[in-house]
Amino acid sequence: MKKKLLGTAIGLAGIAALAISASANAHVDVAVGFGVPVYAQPAVPVGYYGYGDRDERWREREWRRHEWRERRWHHEMRREQRWRERHDW
Repeated sequence: MKKKLLGTAIGLAGIAALAISASANAHVDVAVGFGVPVYAQPAVPVGYYGYGDRDERWREREWRRHEWRERRWHHEMRREQRWRERHDW
């Protein structure tokens, strides 16, 4: 009876060790290739032709608008300052 109990304990310990080992190996890819062709999608192009030119033109246009607004604002401020000086404000 002791031999059966000892055998069962050793068997269960072995099964537990195999289960632990299997769960540890489950996270490791141990696949073996069989030469089956796999379709690989071609890489997506990063930029499109002419996109940078359009973006640069937009940026230049926005910068010109910004500069115009700044010049106009300074012009109005100088005009207001001259008006105040003339009218003793």
